[in-house]
Amino acid sequence: MKASVKIVFASLSILSLSVLTSSFQKDNEPYRLSFPYKHAGLTERQAAAHLLSRFTYGAKSGDVDALVKEGLEKWYQRQLDGDLSDKGLESMLEPYKDINLTNDEVQDKYPRQPKVLRMAIKDGVINKDSVGKGDPKVYRKQLQGYRESKGYGQEQDLLRQFINQKVLRATYTNNQLHELLTDFWFNHFNVSLTKNQCAAYVPAFERDVIRPNVTGKFSSLLMATAKSPAMLIYLDNYTSSGKPVANTDMDGMQMGMSGVKPRQLKTIEQRKQGGGLNENYAREVMELHTLGVDGGYTQSDVTQAARVLTGWTIAPLGEDGAYGAAYKKVIDRIGPANLAKNGFIKDGDFLFVPTRHDNEEKIVLGKKFAAGGGYQEGVELLNMLAHHSATAKFISQKLATRFVNDQPDPKLVDKMAKTFLSTDGDIKQVLITMVSAPEFWSVKSLREKTKSPFELAISAVRGLDAQVTQPYQLYNWINKMGQKMYYYQAPTGFPDRGQYWINTGALLNRMNFGLALAAQRIPGVKIDLLALNNNHEPESSEAALNTYSKLIMPERDLSKTLERLKPLLNDPELTMKVAKAAEKVPVPQPKVNTMMAGEKGMMPEAIPDSSAKRKSATTQKTNNNMLAQVVGVIIGSPEFQRK
Repeated sequence: MKASVKIVFASLSILSLSVLTSSFQKDNEPYRLSFPYKHAGLTERQAAAHLLSRFTYGAKSGDVDALVKEGLEKWYQRQLDGDLSDKGLESMLEPYKDINLTNDEVQDKYPRQPKVLRMAIKDGVINKDSVGKGDPKVYRKQLQGYRESKGYGQEQDLLRQFINQKVLRATYTNNQLHELLTDFWFNHFNVSLTKNQCAAYVPAFERDVIRPNVTGKFSSLLMATAKSPAMLIYLDNYTSSGKPVANTDMDGMQMGMSGVKPRQLKTIEQRKQGGGLNENYAREVMELHTLGVDGGYTQSDVTQAARVLTGWTIAPLGEDGAYGAAYKKVIDRIGPANLAKNGFIKDGDFLFVPTRHDNEEKIVLGKKFAAGGGYQEGVELLNMLAHHSATAKFISQKLATRFVNDQPDPKLVDKMAKTFLSTDGDIKQVLITMVSAPEFWSVKSLREKTKSPFELAISAVRGLDAQVTQPYQLYNWINKMGQKMYYYQAPTGFPDRGQYWINTGALLNRMNFGLALAAQRIPGVKIDLLALNNNHEPESSEAALNTYSKLIMPERDLSKTLERLKPLLNDPELTMKVAKAAEKVPVPQPKVNTMMAGEKGMMPEAIPDSSAKRKSATTQKTNNNMLAQVVGVIIGSPEFQRK
């Protein structure tokens, strides 16, 4: 990180900005926590600030005082429980109703373009012979008109609501640790909006699969992700079959399916993908979700695991069945009550299809799966992986990397892994072990994590007590700083190490963001800088720097930071210089589906602001250019990038 920072500071020196160069238990029983922060030489207030930096998206004004008053251990217990009232947030989310739709409802309300085209052709609105011919604009207008006449929404509007809710939850939830863990586990089990086929199912993936399981048993979380339509499509397991497509006979297995006539069935996805064995999910569930790249498995284990997981696919979704259309009639004919008798397993949106399963013997990691095991083979495989010692170490390493240090002490990881194994993979107990260990409080862990662009933006608006009424505007800035949320294409998810985020373009854009935020140039994000200081206006820029640095970065030794930032305070061209420099050094971006870029969308963008008409004298004073520049410099400083 230090090398990258030097590069950035060298660039800034050209703009006379070289002053920045030097840095950049058992259920229902109370947890028996005791934090050893005093042994690390920390005061109670410093320890409180450290907890806030690790287990929230940033301290708000007064948070350190409130945490000390409540007690450090009690505060952490309540954050682990994650059941604090969030009525204010719930009110803010009210305009975004479609984030609560089931996958079935999403499929019906937000059909993908191919389905709309088929319907338009069937209804005679579009001539099938004209598709791909003539004026593209006329064709798109016809299709959009048909979509609107049927009351269908555009998928980008659903995804826009989904992104808005993430920004609002991170900013305003009282259950900050659960929100951070939701982000952590989503990233661990990454699915990407770049894959159009699964994009519409990503909101339910986070809501129903990730969020409820963030402090539960790891095996439950793993199983839930494996059965999710978003994951099944993203890593292609929904197409994986133990037999060639030509031999896929739903009824020719003498299974006694009443009312089903023997015939060959090919699903739409099989015709498209070609059927057969697909190893994508089997590989990633070992390498990324459980054992880790050094977990001791071989390519043979991947192939064998893929065979075990054949037949794991998606139940029919929506009125027309969507991806599971080929099985909709079969299920209707058999009847839900008779599915299990015929070897089918339906669990919500998940479907196990026995005639697509490889029924031969397999061996994974030395464990033999006898022939004819069916669905239960997959359950046994995932449970075996979830409870493996390599998994315990890999998950503990990732948690410690995210919440403690980019290079966590091996002793800490070993302690966490031991807890993982002794508690049946209880995530809550692993987190308790982590925060109760001396390594969590050591000087090597204090302010040694670098904020991602998302964490930077949210910590800034929280630290300034901002009112966010247009969350997508913040998302645009986060994207500009190098993190397009939900669009990371690789199944690895975004890296958790600071080196990934620290580069010349990113840091320039972070400074640019800080200056724009403080100057209130981000639409839908309102701040009252004087209110943070009890409506006292600083006498000078230097006084403002001293006061607001302590307010925004509590319980830190800021003496060196203040000296480095002073030369920037009164440069009247600072904002222009930073903006121009940022334009010249673009931030590398992951490959994304740009469907939503710049879209205004038809869904609610702003949350009603009941105070918008109230313009007090103190609010008017926050337009003071000096104070805005000082606060912007603080937000963009290397010290604020640390957590």
